[in-house]
Formats: sequence, structure tokens, C-alpha cells
Amino acid sequence: MPRTLAYPCIEKTQITKIQNERGNITTDTSEIQNIIRSYFENLYSNKTENQHSIYILSIGSLGNTRVISEEYVKWLKGYCEAFFYGLTVKLLEPVSVSATRCSFTVNEHTRNLQIHAGHILKFLKKKKPADAFCVVGVTMIDLYPRDSWNFVFGQASLTDGVGIFSFARYGSDFYSSHYEGTVKKLQKKSSNDYSIFDNYFIPEITSVLLLQSCKTLTHEIGHIFGLRHCQWLTCLMQGSNHLEEADLRPLNLCPICLRKLQCAIGFNIAERYKALVRWIDDVSADTPRATPKHSRENNVYLPKPVEAFKEWKEWILKCLAVLEK
Repeated sequence: MPRTLAYPCIEKTQITKIQNERGNITTDTSEIQNIIRSYFENLYSNKTENQHSIYILSIGSLGNTRVISEEYVKWLKGYCEAFFYGLTVKLLEPVSVSATRCSFTVNEHTRNLQIHAGHILKFLKKKKPADAFCVVGVTMIDLYPRDSWNFVFGQASLTDGVGIFSFARYGSDFYSSHYEGTVKKLQKKSSNDYSIFDNYFIPEITSVLLLQSCKTLTHEIGHIFGLRHCQWLTCLMQGSNHLEEADLRPLNLCPICLRKLQCAIGFNIAERYKALVRWIDDVSADTPRATPKHSRENNVYLPKPVEAFKEWKEWILKCLAVLEK
């Protein structure tokens, strides 16, 4: 495994903006290597060689037809295989919300359905296979961690190797007055009647929603790998307090976080970039997409929506050009 910090392309706005703990600008690479070495030692003190698979489990439907739901989670699986290049990514059998026995509510402000993130994490822990590095649940239903909180995009446990992430708020009309997922009648949080989730609203799987989903999923799995919120450079692992900040995060890792992930997995950086380009280019002509009216019965067959990934693909190709010189 290479011992040097390998990162071919860094935008001019990123260079020399690495800050140490005292808040001063530093160009001391030894400090960076110490950070990476500390990460490496802490990671492997709690990791077994047999835990090499990422598992993804769908909770509720992810698309407005069964086929769309299945294709969408396959897209996420393929992206994770490229992003965490060298690890195996597997799909668990999808489960209904009722199977998790989680608490649920209707948000008092947005009046949309929400499920309890902490209860889902406990459910995922019980489903974790022996070879799993982590099990992550994905859902199109909004999440809340406790009664006093409005919502969370996701929640993860580094110790247990589980996480749950919602893409509900990435729908283009979630915050509009015309949002179709509004629940008219408030339900009790302690209710055991999960029929309220029958035919719940699911947004159309657009290119932007797919990009945001990939971004959220890899960010949160990064936390399970021990990557903290990045304070160094423009990076996928930067923290965010609201949707607008999350949208500004790039798909790529900064040099430091990339090196940490490389230490954890042991991939070749160029081969990883090539895998990401292949995922973007691998467009199936018979991949279904939701109709504008969110029909649950009819499929419209269109390519995988990757238009929003175009700029990032160009960035990756520039990196590859430097690596291959």
C-alpha cells in the first residue's frame, strides 16, 4: 500500500487551506500524515478481517413501482461498489415498515410521515450478517431521532456498524405547498396500525435525487468507517445543518479523507476513479423511471438518470489524466 498522500487534482481554492487544531494555516505534510496514521491505528484496533461487506436494506418502497424500487437500489449498490472500491456490496431482502416495529409519527410542521431512526438502527443490528462491515437501511420515508427533533437525514452507529438514511426530503416538491405526501389526519406515535404507510407518497427518481442519494449514502457510510466531519478542504465529509449546505458538498473526498479511506480499504486510486466513471457511463436502455404523475401501474423505460453527475465525471477524468501521465 502506498505510504504517500496520493491525490492528483486539487482545485486552487483548496490548496493551502488545510488547518491544524489551532486554526492556523499549515502546509506541514508530516502533520497530515500523523492524522492519517492515527486514523489507521484506531480503525484497525476494532476491525476484523472477515468483515468486508457492505449490506444495503430497503425499508418500504423506494420507487412508485416495484421494478423502479428494485432498479433504484441497484443503482445505489453499484455506486457504493465503485466508491468503496474493493469491498463487496450486497442487497438484503427489502422489508416493510411494519416489519421493523418502529415508532412513527406525522411531523407537526410539514405533516409528512416519519419513522423513528433509533428503532430502525436496533432492527438493523439484529439483521447484520457475520461478514458485514456495516448494514445500512435506505428509505423514502422521513426520519426523526426523538420527539423533540424536527427530522434527520440519517443516523449511524460506528460501534454497531449500522445506519439508516432517508431520501424523502430530496424530492423536488417536498417543501412546496403542493407536496403530495401531506397526511391529513394526525396519527398517534404509539399506534401499531401501519396501514398508514400503504401507498405512501414517493417522489420521482430524478437525476438530482439520485445524485443527492449517492452523496448522502456515501457520506454516512464514511462515518461508519470512522471518517469525521471534514474541516480541511472542500469534501464529501463536510458537515451540514440544512439541505442547502448538504447540496454544496461535492461527491468527492478531499486528499486527507481519500487517503484515510484508502488506508481502510486498500484500493488503487486510479482504478477506483475508473470504476466511478464506469458507473456513470453504464446506462441501461431498459431502466424504468417514474411517470410524471407517479403512476404505480405503468412503467416508462428511460436510461439511468445521470445528467447531474456530468460535472463530476469531467473532474474524475482530469484526475485520471494526471495519474496516467
